[in-house]
Amino acid sequence: MAAAAQRERLLSWLVALALCAAPARALIDGLYCGADVCYDVLGVTRHATKAEIARAYRQLARRFHPDRFRPGAAEPPGETRRSAEEKFLLVATAYETLKDEDSRRDYDYMLDHPEEYYRHYYAYYRRRLAPKVDVRLVILVTICAISAFQYYSWHSSYNEAISYLVTVPRYRIQATEIARQQGLLSRGREKGKNRRSKEEIREQEEEVIRDIIKNKIDIKGGYQKPNVSDLLLCQVLLLPYHLSSYLAWNLSWIYRFTVCRQEYGDPEKLYIIRRYMKMSQSQFDSLDEKLRESFLEKRLWIRENYEVYKQEQEEEMKVKMATDPRMKRYRRWMKNEGPGRLTFIDD
Repeated sequence: MAAAAQRERLLSWLVALALCAAPARALIDGLYCGADVCYDVLGVTRHATKAEIARAYRQLARRFHPDRFRPGAAEPPGETRRSAEEKFLLVATAYETLKDEDSRRDYDYMLDHPEEYYRHYYAYYRRRLAPKVDVRLVILVTICAISAFQYYSWHSSYNEAISYLVTVPRYRIQATEIARQQGLLSRGREKGKNRRSKEEIREQEEEVIRDIIKNKIDIKGGYQKPNVSDLLLCQVLLLPYHLSSYLAWNLSWIYRFTVCRQEYGDPEKLYIIRRYMKMSQSQFDSLDEKLRESFLEKRLWIRENYEVYKQEQEEEMKVKMATDPRMKRYRRWMKNEGPGRLTFIDD
């Protein structure tokens, strides 16, 4: 009985609080037209069409516009230029609220559900602070700009690499020999108008050697020849294809070697070895073919064999670092001076 009486008293308190609470207002200061109803400001009903709203706005704008307002007998008594400017701003705000379908829908919802004032604040400021430009267009322009910068950077790095290789004697001699075999360095003397100077002949030879090095040298890594398919724009466009291919490849791998228990072929064995070595496909392809064949002979696709091979390689590297004269000089330099040490030498 006591518990029931306590519940009844609690319920009566809640009812009293609800009755004493101030009713929620549909019109919130700072949102839309403030304490005024936008429909009343324009003198239209809630069922007015866009044409009726525009017509009412034009009439009121001509009446209260600061440049067209003329106080006189036609205006209400006490109407001043300042009050006309305030009414014009209110009319413009009402029109901006009601001319857009989405904004008008939010405003009607606020009139019908005044208690959800937090939602009204969010809808109002989300629309006001939203960017005027389509976000998709901004993303597209950004991706295109990044792709253009990527191509320019890669092209510049590739040209720098070719310019450096032209100066390396080993590659220059090989390219010169290939050019002579192909008859591209003929130094025959032209007569008459076709005769060229030594400077022109030297420039042509340099261009021939550069073209041969560019075609014969296979550069990998950061200085490789720019490829359009590696740009960010192409990667984004081809993302669904790559994702579907990756998923299909993984499902095929699971079905073939996990479910059906098939034997690994040489491509699959090399793939597992490359994953163990944590190398990219281009890095693994740049290895000598005999070295990759030795990986298969040592059965490195088996985890235990790879761990043994890795430990042997680490031991060999330690021995090489301990016996190599250059490594000894490097360790001596690091011990005595180091890369970040500053010393003053007495004269």
